[in-house]
Amino acid sequence: MSLRRARAAWATRPERSNVAMLKLMSWISLRLGRPAGRGVLHLIAAYFLLFAPSARRASRAYLHRVLEQRPGLRASYRHIHSFAATIHDRIYLLNDRFDLFDLRIEGEAVMLDALADGRGALLFGAHLGSFEVVRAIGRRHPQVRVALAMFPDNARRIGAALDAINPAARPDIIALGRMDAMLQVRERLLQGQFVGVLADRTPGDEATRPVPVLGAEAPLPLGPLRMAAMLRSRVIFMAGLYLGGNRYAIRFAQIADFSDCSADAREVQIDAALHRYAALIEDCCRQAPYNWFNFFDFWPARPASPCADAC
Repeated sequence: MSLRRARAAWATRPERSNVAMLKLMSWISLRLGRPAGRGVLHLIAAYFLLFAPSARRASRAYLHRVLEQRPGLRASYRHIHSFAATIHDRIYLLNDRFDLFDLRIEGEAVMLDALADGRGALLFGAHLGSFEVVRAIGRRHPQVRVALAMFPDNARRIGAALDAINPAARPDIIALGRMDAMLQVRERLLQGQFVGVLADRTPGDEATRPVPVLGAEAPLPLGPLRMAAMLRSRVIFMAGLYLGGNRYAIRFAQIADFSDCSADAREVQIDAALHRYAALIEDCCRQAPYNWFNFFDFWPARPASPCADAC
């Protein structure tokens, strides 16, 4: 499989979860409590470890990079369990049960500064940790309003999941790939809002650029940063890292500010911002290595992988 096809495969891979299961888990978790709900996670993690070989291979390849040693089944199990735990915690976070969690916020001043200047900002996340827990900043500062920009298929899946958990929690979603998407993003920014984008992968043939991440070049999408440059927007990195139990570390850090970006310097600034984004992703992976939730071949062809023989 080519790298482009491998990276796009996530967009067409069938969903293993379903609405009925989410509704059942929500009922168990909200009525019997978080400990009861977490008890089921071990079965879910074991199932994926045994019956999702492509995800298991991707997990082992990533863990070899970040841990710098050959991972065993225990490490892969912990990786998958962490993913399941963040999905499970989504049930509580989308029902505003932030009181159940021990949350630490780093870089809050970056968000407050963007809020104060009234220009809004693009929030660049990745498939890293929990996006829902990042909403804690809105709980502390109700004036923070966030729209999500995502591709239509993702929006449909997210919408179905939210309807199963809490229909009232549906966010403001901007569908990327449509003619008016850029205008909608611009409108939100002019209103001083934030627009969240998961900027670490692309569903198709969009332009990418190879950037070092965890010791090897990974092709990261250029589209989100080109959009930021065209809109002359500030770009802020966001991540909600799961630390085990009920603990999360929420991080914000400025990636770039394109407000004074000239046409001549645009590509240079985009390249610098892309490297800054990649460095922040790598730093988060080092801090919380079991939070990387891209369960596919994120790096170039497997022979270049440090665990090609083991995977």
